[in-house]
Parts: sequence; C-alpha cells; structure tokens
Amino acid sequence: MSDEKDLQTASTVSDETQINPASPPVETDSENEGKVDVANAASQFEQLRHSLSRISTIHKTASRDVEKGDVTPDEFDLLAYMQDRAQRRDAHGFKRKHLGVAWRGLSVKGAGGLKLWIRTFPNAVSEFFMFPLIFYMKHFKGFGTPKYLIEDFNGVARPGEMVLVLGRPGSGCSTFLKSVANQRDTYLGVEGDVTYGGITPEDISKHFKGEVVYNPEDDVHFATLTVAQTLRFALSTKTPGKHLPGETNGDFREQVLDTLFRMLGIAHTKNTKVGNAFVRGVSGGERKRVSIAEMMANSASVCSWDNSTRGLDASTALDYARSLRVLTDVFKPATFVSLYQAGEGIYDQFDKVLVIDEGRQIYFGPAKEARQYFMSLGYADLPRQTTADYLTGCTDPNERQYATGVDPETVPSTPQALEAAYRSSAIYTQVEKEREAYYAELAAEDAARQNFISAVRDDKRKGAGKKSIYTTSFFTQVKALTIRQFQIKMQDRLGLIVSFLTGIVVALITGSLFYMLPKSSAGAFTRGGVLFMCILYAFMAFAELPNQMQGRPIMVRQTGYAQYHPAALTVGATLADAPFAFVQIFTFLIIVYFMAGLYVSAGAFFTLYAIVVAGFFSLSSFFRLLGTMCESYDVAARLASFLITSFILYSGYLIPVYNMKRWLFWIYYINPVNYAFSAAMANEFGRIDLTCDGTYVVPHNVGSATKYPTTIGPNQVCTLFGAVAGTPIVRGVDYIREGYQYKVGDIWFHFGLLIVFFVGFVVLQGFCIVYLKSGGIPGINVFAKENKETKALNEELQKNKKAVRAGEVEQEIEGLVEGRRVFTFEDLTYTVPVSGGKLQLLDHVYGYSKPGTLTALMGASGAGKTTLLDVLANRKTIGVIDGSVLVDGRKLGVEFQRGTAYVEQQDVHEYTATVREAMRFSAYLRQPAHVSKAEKDAYVEEIIALLELEDFADAMIGFPGFGLDVEARKRVTIGVELAAKPQLLLFLDEPTSGLDGQSAYNIVRFLKKLAAAGQNIICTIHQPNALLFENFDRLLLLKRGGRTVYFGDIGKDCNVLRSYLARNGAECPLDANPAEFMLEAIGAGSRRRIGDKDWADIWLDSPEHAEVKAEIVRLKEEGLARPESTDPEMKREYATSFQTQLNLVARRTMLAFYRNPDYTFTRLFIHAAVALCVSLTFLNLNGSVASLQYRVFAIFFVSIIPAIIMSTVEPMFIMGRNTFIREASSKMYNTYAFSLGQLLGESPYSILCAVTFFLLLYYPMGFNFESVTFQLRQKMVLVTEFFAVTLGQAIGALCPDFYTAAMVNPLLLIMFSSFCGVTIPGPSMPYFWREWMWPLDPFTRLISGMVTTELHGLTITCTASELSVFDPPAGQTCLDWAGDYVTAAGGTLLNGSATSGCQYCQYSMGDQFYEGLQLSFDTRWRDLGILIAFTVFNALVTVVASRLLRYSKR
Repeated sequence: MSDEKDLQTASTVSDETQINPASPPVETDSENEGKVDVANAASQFEQLRHSLSRISTIHKTASRDVEKGDVTPDEFDLLAYMQDRAQRRDAHGFKRKHLGVAWRGLSVKGAGGLKLWIRTFPNAVSEFFMFPLIFYMKHFKGFGTPKYLIEDFNGVARPGEMVLVLGRPGSGCSTFLKSVANQRDTYLGVEGDVTYGGITPEDISKHFKGEVVYNPEDDVHFATLTVAQTLRFALSTKTPGKHLPGETNGDFREQVLDTLFRMLGIAHTKNTKVGNAFVRGVSGGERKRVSIAEMMANSASVCSWDNSTRGLDASTALDYARSLRVLTDVFKPATFVSLYQAGEGIYDQFDKVLVIDEGRQIYFGPAKEARQYFMSLGYADLPRQTTADYLTGCTDPNERQYATGVDPETVPSTPQALEAAYRSSAIYTQVEKEREAYYAELAAEDAARQNFISAVRDDKRKGAGKKSIYTTSFFTQVKALTIRQFQIKMQDRLGLIVSFLTGIVVALITGSLFYMLPKSSAGAFTRGGVLFMCILYAFMAFAELPNQMQGRPIMVRQTGYAQYHPAALTVGATLADAPFAFVQIFTFLIIVYFMAGLYVSAGAFFTLYAIVVAGFFSLSSFFRLLGTMCESYDVAARLASFLITSFILYSGYLIPVYNMKRWLFWIYYINPVNYAFSAAMANEFGRIDLTCDGTYVVPHNVGSATKYPTTIGPNQVCTLFGAVAGTPIVRGVDYIREGYQYKVGDIWFHFGLLIVFFVGFVVLQGFCIVYLKSGGIPGINVFAKENKETKALNEELQKNKKAVRAGEVEQEIEGLVEGRRVFTFEDLTYTVPVSGGKLQLLDHVYGYSKPGTLTALMGASGAGKTTLLDVLANRKTIGVIDGSVLVDGRKLGVEFQRGTAYVEQQDVHEYTATVREAMRFSAYLRQPAHVSKAEKDAYVEEIIALLELEDFADAMIGFPGFGLDVEARKRVTIGVELAAKPQLLLFLDEPTSGLDGQSAYNIVRFLKKLAAAGQNIICTIHQPNALLFENFDRLLLLKRGGRTVYFGDIGKDCNVLRSYLARNGAECPLDANPAEFMLEAIGAGSRRRIGDKDWADIWLDSPEHAEVKAEIVRLKEEGLARPESTDPEMKREYATSFQTQLNLVARRTMLAFYRNPDYTFTRLFIHAAVALCVSLTFLNLNGSVASLQYRVFAIFFVSIIPAIIMSTVEPMFIMGRNTFIREASSKMYNTYAFSLGQLLGESPYSILCAVTFFLLLYYPMGFNFESVTFQLRQKMVLVTEFFAVTLGQAIGALCPDFYTAAMVNPLLLIMFSSFCGVTIPGPSMPYFWREWMWPLDPFTRLISGMVTTELHGLTITCTASELSVFDPPAGQTCLDWAGDYVTAAGGTLLNGSATSGCQYCQYSMGDQFYEGLQLSFDTRWRDLGILIAFTVFNALVTVVASRLLRYSKR
C-alpha cells in the first residue's frame, strides 16, 4: 500500500474507530497529581508515533527482513489520525461518550470457609442422590462461610485515566476488574457504592451494558474463523448508525478493521485462522492481540483488561500499553489494566496504580508516587527492580526487604496493617478528596451524563430500541450471527467432508440392506424399518450438544460486550445450519429412498424430505436447549442418553402405543420422533397397497404340506395388520391404522407439531440463556485427604519451613548431581520438510554448558529457541539434524534422555494427581532401580521443600482455571523433573512465561541455587528484566533462521555482553535493560537494527566465536580424559523393569479415574438410565408373541453399550496419551505399560457398569432365570462392555485427536447395528452382505448368544389378538384342514376339533423364532469366544497403534 493511500485511509476512518468515543481535550487540574501532564505529553506521543509507525512498517512489509534493515518508514501516525477524527466528529456535532468510575466501600463476597477435598467416584454417587439438598444449599443457603475476596475498596478513575492493578496471583486483581466492570454474576454478593458517571450498576446492566466491559485473560475464539472474520463480526454488531458524511457501514467496518490491524501489528494474520490447541492458527501472542482488538471494537467507555499482555514479548507489550495510552487520551475512557512483568516503560503509561494484598487495598493513587510511598513505610529501595515488580514484591513476605536501620517490627507488613497505613496517609486523603469532588460534580452537573446517554442513542442503528442495550437490531444481529456460523461450518472442511461422506456411506449401506423392498406382506415391517432409519438420521443433530457447550465461553464474553442478544444466537445458528442440513438430508434420502424402492412420486419423496428436515430442526433445537440448561457436558450427556433412549423406545416403531405401559405412554405424546415417524409412515403407506403372501398366509404350503392354494382363499387368513379375510390385498392405510394407530390425515398436523416443537425449544433456549447464569469453574485448590503417612510428612514440611523462614537452618541442595559432565554442541543444523522443499531452522550453532552454570537461550519469536532446546534434549521426531551433540566428548547413548530433565513450556501432567504423587511417580520410574522406595520418598520431600510447595504437597495439580495457579504448576513441572535426579542436564523452556514478575524471579532464583549445587542448566527465557537477566552466567542469543548472534559470558552487571555490543556499534545506555536492548539492537523487536551489518555475520567474524570453538575442543579433550561409567544399570533405556512400570502406571490410572467422578459416574449413570428405560418399558414380559419380539428388541439395546462407552473412552485415552508422550520422552515407561495401564484403569468401572446394566435390564423384564443361560448372558454383557472399552481405546490410538475419533464412531456403530440381524434378519439380507458382513459383525455374536439363550425352551402362549383365526372347508375340522401345516411349520392349533373359527398360534416355543433367523442355541459358547477374540484383537490394535502412532511431531 502506498503512503498516499495510507494517508487517504487515515483521513476517512471514523474517529470512533469502534475503540472509544471522541472527546475534546480535558484541562489538567493541578490537584489531580495522578494524571498525565498534558504539557509533557507531546514528547511521549511523539515517541508513540514512531513506535506505532515501526509496528505498521514491520507488518506491512512482511516479506522484508527487519533484522537486515530492509525497512522503509511508514507514514501512519496513530495519534494524529485519532485526533483528526475526533475534531471532525466534533465539527459535525457528534455527542461524546464519557464515563468515569467511582467506588466507595466496594467489597465482593465469594464462597469460602471450607477446605475442599478432591471429588471421587463415591462423592459423585452420593451427590446424585442428595441432589435436592445440594441444590437447595447451593442456591439458598450456600456452603461454608462466605469470605470477602476484596474488601472496602475506595477510589475514582475519571474519563481519560489509566489505572494499573497490581497484586500477587490470588490477591483479588481479577475480582476487582470484574466488579468495576459490572461483572457480578459469579459472586455471592457485591457491596458498596459504584457509580459510572452518575449511572448506577443496575442501570448500566439494563440500558448500557456494552459501555462497561471486561476482557478476560483467556483467549477463546472460534478456531476455524480467520482473524479478519472474527473482528468483522464484532464490528458488524457494533457499527454505529451515525457516520461522518460519505461513510457507509461497510466502508466504516473495513477502515476500522485496517486501523486495528495496523495498531496491533497483526495485518499479516488477516486471513489466517485464529486456531486453538487442536486447529493450527496464529501464535499465542497474536491470538492475544485478536482478543484485544475484539474488545477495542466495542467502543466501550469503561474498559477492564485482565492480564492482557500474557504471551506477548516485552516489545509488543510496551507497544500495546502505548496504544492504550493514546486511545485513552484521545477518546477518554476509564481504563483499568492488570499486567504481569510490566516493564518500566509500560508502568510509565499509567496515571494511577492500585496495589492489592490478599483482597485489601493497600495503595491507590498516583503511579509516580507509589514507589516513594512504600519506601516511606520502611521498605528498602531496590533501584534495579521495575516499579511494578517492586510494588508487588512489597506484598510478598518472602521477597520484601526492609530499609537499612529500620526495625521490621515497625513496618506494616500484613494486609490489614498495610491497609491501615495507607488509610492514614496523605495520598489516601488526596484520593478521597478527588473522589468526593467527582461525586459533587456529578450531583451539580448532569450535562456529561445526558451527553453520554444521547451519544449512546445516536450510535444505535435503525431497528434497535432506544432502551435496548444493543447497538443493532435483532434482525441485524441474527444476520451477522448467521454469516458467522455459516463461515464456521464452511471452514471446518474436514468436518464437512467427513460428515457428508459418512452420510453417503450410511445411505448406501442402508439402501443396499433394504434394497428394493417388495410391496407385499414380507416388506411391510422392513418398509417401516427403513423409514425409521430415515427419521433416525435426524439424530445427527446431536452434534449440536457439544458445539453448544464449547461455544458457551465465547457467547458469555460477547453477550457481556452486548454484541448480540443470546436468543439471536439460537436463531442465527439454526439458519446457518439449514443449508447444510438441507443438502445432507437430501443426499441421504435420495439414495435410501430409491434404493429401498419406496413409493416413487415427487410428492411422496418431498413430503418425507420435509418431515425429516422438520425432525432434524426440532431435535437440533432440543439438543441446543439441553446444552444451554446444563452446567457441564457430563450432565448434558447423562440427560441426553436417557432422553435419546426414550425418544427411540417411544417413537411407536419398537412398541405400538397401545402396548405401552399406561403410566409411561405419555412420553409418546411429547416425543417429536413419534410425530416424525408417524407422518413418514402415513406418507408411505397411505399411497400403497400390500399383497399378502408367503408366511403371512395361514395356512400355506410349507415343507411336506402342499395342499393349500397358492393365492389366499376363503379358508385362509392373512396375518398382516389390517387384512380382510379372503382378500389378498391389504391397504396400507388399514395396515398402519390397525398396527400403529396412525392416520393418513394426520401427516401435516404432525408436521406442524414438529414445527411447534422446534419453535418451543428455540424460545426456551433463549429464555434459559438469558436467565440461567453460567459461571466458570472457580480457581480453587482441592486436596487429597491425609492419611497417617502424609500427615506426618506434612507436619515435618511445615516445621522445616518455619525453621528456614526464621533463619535457623539453611535449605540443603547438595547431592543433586553425583557426576559432573560437560555438554557440548557444534555445527548444529536442523532442517524440516515443508511444502515445496525444506526449511532450515538452525544454522550452524556452536556452544557448551558446564556443570554449575546457568545458560540463557534467548532470541525473538521464531528465532529457534525451543527448536534448539528440543534438538539438544534429543526430543525431535521429524526433520534432519546435522552436527554433533556430545557429553564429555562422547556420543549420546540410550540413557541420555533418562539422564536429562526437560521442563517443557506446556505444564502437562496427570491433572488428578497431587504434587507429592506426581513427584513420587517420576522418582520411582526414573531414579535407578537399586535406590530404595524410602530413599526416593525422602528425596521427593526435599524437592517439595526446595520448591517451597509445602502448602500444596497434597493439592491436586488440576488444569488452568482449576487447581494450582500458573506459578505453582510451573514449580511442579520443575519438581517432577528434579525428582528424577538428572545426572546430566536440566533443560527448561520459558519457565517464567505467564508468571507475574515476583514469581518469575523466584523461579530463576531457584535455578541459580540448583546451578550452585552443580546442576548443568540450559534455559530459554522470554525477555527478562535486568534483575532477572543477571542471574544467568552465559547467554546464547539467536536471530530468525536459527543463526547465532552471541554466545559467551554475561558478566557482572552484564559488562561482558555490554562490551561486545558496544564494540560492534551498539552502546547500551546505563539505565536500559540489556536483555531488551540487545534484541532491539539486532532488530528482533519493532525497531530497525543498529548498524549496517547483520549481527549474525558480525558474530561469525568475531574473536569470541573462534574462542568458543577452541573452548569446545578443550572441553571435549578433558571429557574424554575422564573415565567413562561402567555401571551397566546406567546404560539401560529405562530405569525400571516392565513389571514395575505396569504396576505404577496402572495404579496411577486407576486413581485418576477414581478422582474423575464426572467421567466414571457419567458412564455408570448412562448404563443405569438406559437399562431402566428399556426394562420399565418392557416390564414383566409374558409369553405372548409380542413379548417374544420385545425380548429381542430389549436384547438389541445391549448393543447400545458400545455407543455409550466409545464416545467417553476415546477422549480419556487421547488425554492420557498426551501425558504419556511427555513422560515417554523422558523414558519413564514404555508404550505397553501405558496401553495396558489404560485398560486396567477402566476395568473396575467396566465391571460395575456391566453388572448394573445387566441387573437393571434383566430382572424387571422377567427374563429367563435358568442358571446356565443366566451366567452366559451375564458374561456376554460383561465381554461386550470390555469390547466397547477396547474398541474405543483402539480408535483413540489410531486417531490423532478427539474430533477425528468422534467422526469414526457413527459409521462403525451403524454398521455394527445394521448387520447384526435385528434391524433386518440375516437370511433376509442381500447376498453380498449376508455372506460376509453378517457373520463378521461382532454384534451378530452378541445377538446370537443372548437371543438363543433367552428364547430356548420358552413356552409361547398367544393372546387373543395374536391368534390367526380361519374357517376350515365344509365338512372338515380345523385339524383336518391345518394339521399338515402345523406339523410342517410348527406352532399350536388351539381347537383342532372345531369346524369353524380355527385358532392358530404361530409359535409354541421360543426356539422356533430364532431358528427361522438361522441362529442356534448350540453355538452360544462359540459366540462368546468369538466376542472375546474381538476384544483381544482390539487390545492388540491399541498396543501396536500406541507404539507406532504417537502423533507427537516435534
């Protein structure tokens, strides 16, 4: 883009920029000492203009190499651009949107007063039965004593002020940011007075919700949308109705989008997917900037930003803070920001700072006076520490230091004492005066509030109500949401392709299975079966349930921004789904319809199509409603399993309404599937007549009986529903009326009811979204209950902790490393394959690491830091590595990975384990086998003490948002690696990322202790402050492309590094952070590099580079001179035997399942719910023919078990595999231990679920209690349970992720269910399927074994309605006429001597039923054996696939 075009764009973008409203300059009151002085702002803004110009330049010239200096200046000036737009809006009479915030006595209550224990499986069972009491306590009484999360806060932020919120993790920063942004739903109560420019919080919620917003720390977006699509959607819901002359809505959105891209430096990501953990997309830092841009697009007047620089490097974070400064000064919002590791440049952007200590406000006032205030209390000045870190450090008992000569007893140190000291200070008095003055201004002058209200109304577009909280109309919201949902669907190409292909394959299988059904009695029931399959296809709508649950966090955030009404999301999602559903259903039906030979006419086909579509939309809206109502997916899955089973059972197909239990048949009338099926049946059978022939004619020629007419005569009867005596034709209308009580005239009435269900579910969902608040999981710690051993260990830890704090003892850190060996690497290159060729990521890197030293590995994003660490740690699985990596001059052996520790950037753990358990697991498996368990346990206790995790030894690790916080989890990751007692090296990948400044310093300080004890450490670190940086002994600095810029000592006060940079033209200022300066000097940040020559080339020509090479040669010689270890145990790949590995892994897996009650209880509940639903439906079956069929249907529901289990087992297996991949890289245990451990962990719950399912199904229905067959069927159910578990694990092992596994399931299950002989009997299948698929289907063995053992020897007694009644020819008795038929066909002739009204029952024993299906009682044990063989095969597939397919490319 040319400079001229840039300036033209800048002159046409709206000044609102959908970031914040414009306002005239506000004069600075001399009393407001915390505000930025306008007189001094020019230089700051000038610096910002250049900084933002650099950002714009870098991202506009993506093809150029910044580090080579190939950049030209850009003319985009953010400040001038914003000010110009503000002035033009003023000139055109636009109102201003300004809100200040004042708070008095602000306190927030949360749940507290209880030490929470880890939930286990028994807890989930008891919670289920105590649900009413728990619900009452939760909503009306509460648990424990509420505690104040923040207490009695006071302050004011005027329009145009920026407030920095500081505090240690858990101190209450997020609570304050949420409460000041009017986000109160997740708390028990909010007390005190908060005013937004004279508007109450209640009025803000009712009328101005989108003007006060909160940006959460987590970056959750729709992964398949591009960055531009994500931001366009936000803008489409926030585009104001009033523009400058000549501006259209579309122009406005694109211009604002371009401004956001320029300002945040993400223009190069415009057409890249946002991505997430499973979908490749933008980087974490870029995703954070997308979140920032989304919030800026809201044009809010009060903005709370929660740790919004997480994942950004120091340079980008500073640019972001400066951008906020410009926006705040020009548009005058009240801005609140919490940041971690805020550098001095960032701190200087703020007017005021709020410091929080354990929920207490210990400082609020001018940012420039905060440091001096804490020094005045008696705290030592630490000039080399950034102000933000210094202020936070004063709240940390372990880190704060007292001024020389000051008695610590006289210095306020507790939160209460610090609060009291602040309230007695002059700064507090000044702030109180300012706040009261602000209140007085609001009371005396109402113009600002009225201007705000007018400006908000002016922003509303046509159709949006004046009192609405939304900028756009409901219709516009629906339109925007429909477009977004459509884009999400279209861009999930894999999901679309798989779903369409699955539908086609299922259609082909179904159509071929029911190929060209005859219009005769033989095709009557199967014709109903194919129609039922068509209706069941609508259950693909079940996918809406997980989609609804996954999209909830995004919906909560965006409705908090007032981007759209929650109900609009429901409508938009439905409209977006429609085109895909129309095409998928049409494709499925057109294949099945004509292959099955259904009635050929356009009217019949499109009527069925309309019915299935209506059924799909009613079910999709139902599953969305379920996802909205339930707090978690596990609860939703429990309900869905019960309801889906009920929908199928009470659809009218498996059991007619007149045979349903009177106390359950009401389910039939509230079941949308019933109305869809009845309409489909009426549509088909209302158009055809059936010919009665074959076995449906009684009596007929069979076997030796050949005397009967071939066409139905006056002395024969048709047994088909609706048949008329002596007539071979049965009207379809009569068939469905007598057999199902369906009426042809009800087709469109039932279609209308489906539409009513759809509308009703949509309305209910909209209601639930609005009125059912869904808060997130609280960030709390839960603990394992102490036993005798852990209680004694914890007491000892606390005792030692107090002694260390009191200075009575020193923490011993000796004995970590027994043998000290040197690590060298030289001429390292690493190349990976990419489309179109190869990409070199490391370019001839040299270096070494000595025992007792701490080496920093640094560089800009994309420089190859983690890549190099992976190569050095021997963790790479793809690509080509050249060069040498040696230990004591020798090549790496199989024991290298076991002898090194690698603290990865992602803290991957078995989240249900406690801290002590995780470290012990590592010690048991990675320390040599000859070390006793007692020694390993004692060593783990030492590591817990060294890492200062005494208070969390029995705490569950958890996952982000639940369990340990970021810092503690990082300490655990380090502890797990140290517990292995690594004798060679300790690698760490960005151990300080995501931590606050104090926590980062604690981690590095601990690493320094380890190095002093002899540990050899190499660590990547992300832009440390000067104090942090100086803890490292040596630096390896990389630039993009993996080229070395510097390797050598850092020196005291970084003098060695400073000297090298200065000698080559980059003089580091004394007050600058060398870690930041060196990156800027080489052009790694947003600035152009210093000098004309590439710094990598400078390094290659330097004497230091030659010295490094010479030192590597010397170190190798020294290493080779040392004797090599001859201990054979140290040469083994794994430290322990396979038996030990399997024992430990299986025990941990069992404990993990025990502590994952949502998973285990959900499985049990679904088994129990399905079994009860079936058994109560078919309660106390008798010996009738109908009950005979119902027994088979009930047994068929045993085959539902795999569908239940697979979808839950697969995610657990894949999550377990993710943990295994991390642990296997350290050679903790092998693949066989992992896969068998997973199976053993599932076993107790599989047995419990199988027994529960069997008993609840078997006894209520009155099945055969003969002991031998009872035991066989019990074994069948148990083996089926294990078959399902092993099949789910096998699919999980074969698939790379959850989504792929979920796509495989439906096809497998449909094939298994279709070919087992229940949907259509085996002998009736087309020859192709009958010859191979029927006998190969595992469910065939299940059905065969279960059905034959249940029906064997069962006496059948027909009810009156089931008897075939016919008259014999004149002069003959019933026996004379039908005796030959009965002898040949079987069954019972009840009145053989009668001369009229012959009563024939087609079955006398249950054996007759299954013999006609080519099943045999004699093969029952063979069937069980084959099912066991299938299960063993699944387990073998799991083991082999786990070994060969780890899907861990790195």
